[in-house]
Amino acid sequence: MTHMLMACRAFVFALLLAGLFPSSALAAEPAVQTASGEAGHQRLADLLEDEAARAALVEQLRKLGDNVSADALATAAPDPSVAARVADFSQRVAQGTVRETRNAVESVGDAWARLLSADPQALLWLVGEFAALVVVTLVAFRLLYIGAGFIFRTLDRSAAASGGPRAVIWVRRGLAVAGAALTDVATIALAGAVGYAFALFLLGTAGELRPQESLFLNAFLVVESLRAVLRLVFSRYGEHLRVLPVSSEETAYWYAWASRMVFFLGYGLLLAVPLINHFVTAELGRAVAIVIMLAALLRAAVIVMQNRVRTGAALEALGERMASPFARVSLAIGARIWHVVAIIYLVAILVTSILYPEEALPFMLAATGQTIVAVVVGIALAALLTQVILRRIRIGDELRAKFPLLEARLNAYVPTALKLARFVILAVVLAFIVDAWTPFDLGAWVASDAGAGMIGRLLSVALIVVLALLVWLVIASWIEFRLNPEAGATPNPRARTLLTIFRNAVAIALVVVTSMVVLAEIGINIAPLLAGAGVLGLAIGFGAQKLVQDVITGVFIQLERAIDVGDAVTAGGITGTVERMTIRSLGLRDLSGTYHLLPFSSVDTVSNYNRDFAYHVGEYGIGYREDTDEAIEHLRGAFDELLQDPALRAQILSDELEVHGVTALADSSVNLRVRIKTLAGSQFPVGRAYNRLVKRHFDAAGIEIPFPHMTLYFGEDKQGKAPPAYLKLLGADGGNVRAAGEALEITGEGKSSDEKPSAA
Repeated sequence: MTHMLMACRAFVFALLLAGLFPSSALAAEPAVQTASGEAGHQRLADLLEDEAARAALVEQLRKLGDNVSADALATAAPDPSVAARVADFSQRVAQGTVRETRNAVESVGDAWARLLSADPQALLWLVGEFAALVVVTLVAFRLLYIGAGFIFRTLDRSAAASGGPRAVIWVRRGLAVAGAALTDVATIALAGAVGYAFALFLLGTAGELRPQESLFLNAFLVVESLRAVLRLVFSRYGEHLRVLPVSSEETAYWYAWASRMVFFLGYGLLLAVPLINHFVTAELGRAVAIVIMLAALLRAAVIVMQNRVRTGAALEALGERMASPFARVSLAIGARIWHVVAIIYLVAILVTSILYPEEALPFMLAATGQTIVAVVVGIALAALLTQVILRRIRIGDELRAKFPLLEARLNAYVPTALKLARFVILAVVLAFIVDAWTPFDLGAWVASDAGAGMIGRLLSVALIVVLALLVWLVIASWIEFRLNPEAGATPNPRARTLLTIFRNAVAIALVVVTSMVVLAEIGINIAPLLAGAGVLGLAIGFGAQKLVQDVITGVFIQLERAIDVGDAVTAGGITGTVERMTIRSLGLRDLSGTYHLLPFSSVDTVSNYNRDFAYHVGEYGIGYREDTDEAIEHLRGAFDELLQDPALRAQILSDELEVHGVTALADSSVNLRVRIKTLAGSQFPVGRAYNRLVKRHFDAAGIEIPFPHMTLYFGEDKQGKAPPAYLKLLGADGGNVRAAGEALEITGEGKSSDEKPSAA
């Protein structure tokens, strides 16, 4: 009933303002247009015959020519400043408001005059026919909607079913929502068809549709279609067919408010205003349209401010439930500024209606629809990407065993990829919004050379970055595979060092090359950068020659596998165990525990005791009166005893003792050399154990191992006897050790004997 009353009121209001129709207007035929055209030609002829009227016409044409020239000069003039644009905009708004007000006042007077001259009987008949069309159409729609209630309830029960997988539930619910929307659209179409049939065959001339009837039916289809969208969004079909995650009370409130606003604006702008434009004047129609828009916008502003706090709290609560930080931040910002955006939007509608009254409604509807579609599609894509990307990438157990860090590395790219995707979606949505509300034409820009070039460059940059990431992923995974002991042989320290250096070098090279290519792709001249980098590298090379020498020497030492961590080496005159090795320096700890840090530039020669195998080289001296063959046998015996020790036996590579024989007849000894082949690094413990056994064997056999001692020689007589030497030995207390008259004789051969002293 409310629908019918609103439509009838709009129509009666338009007819009353039109001052309808004299009987001649009701019986108008197509010939009237011809008569009007002939009357216009006759009027133009009379105007040209009148001297004063002709002069006024010429003056008016001159003014129009001046205006055209002024427009051409304004077009050729340079772009005005921002302040000039603001001033021009304010001036146009003020002038447009004054012009529309003056035209509206003049049109009201004209409408009142025509109303007084209207035929009341014809007016009442026309209103009655229109009311009958409204009643039939709305009653038919109401009955059809009641009949479709069974379908809505069935679809709601289908959407409420929870059996089956989650994907099946979502598909079933989506199909139910789509079915409800199609049913609603079909109901509107059938009601519109009933209205068209009633107007064509039962009202007026059969087969003809009068303007007021066509305007009402078109307005009915548009308004009810928009309300169908509202019913879909706010789930008026059923509780389980709800698209937005809000309560029933909230959906009922917002649907009632939005539905009334659509009803008021739709029938006001699509029915009342066109009727006034058709039957009265366009100026009055524009004034009525502005009044309708102003009333609707004031009501909308009141609703926005009344629900500012409640809607903000709802948006904040929704943001707290979001898993994505981007969604949480966006909703938190929206909760604070949504009412400001809404007020700005309403003011934009009002200003557009004043400046461009003819195009205001189509423009606002198209821009609003494009904005809503862009935002909804953007949110849907962002939500879909969030659901898809946030799922962790899983790899097989075998692949995970070979590349244990591959899964973590792939999943580490997920947040960055999600942020970039959201940024791209946000940029595209903003581009569509700007295209909808500003003179900027997105389609034309994309088709232009500048737009195509920018999009191509962006795609090229994205492809370059993706390829660089793929190269890094492959190289890092291969290095990880080589360093993984579970995937093959356990890597030695040298391999770990070199692979780490290689990974860092590849990372630096990829970053530098990718950056240079990206800068070149976006149009930046990288020649100065390359020249500057060359000069900088030259300066660094001269200023850090020692550092460069350290790095280069370290790389080649490690490539040639001269040193590994844990090796016993002699480098730079220092012997010790390698504890740390970088690309620049070597860390040694010597036998006393002192830690030495040697730059590779100071390492001229490296002696490594841990390569492949080693030898214990034993050089043993015996007395000149000893038998060398007997000594060699005892050396072999000591080696055989050495082999009996299981711990040492595992470190000896050969069961044969290498005997090199007599290597020197030295000043005080005969030197014998033997050699034992051992594992690399084991020559020291094996040598110490063998020396101990050699000493024991020589002692047991009475073989003298020469050591430094002194022999006193006193000469000898002709018979070959040495003269006696008389010594006096004193005790600690200074007394004589021997009795008086006794002497100690030391022979020439170094041996002493006790003899009686000769008569002196």
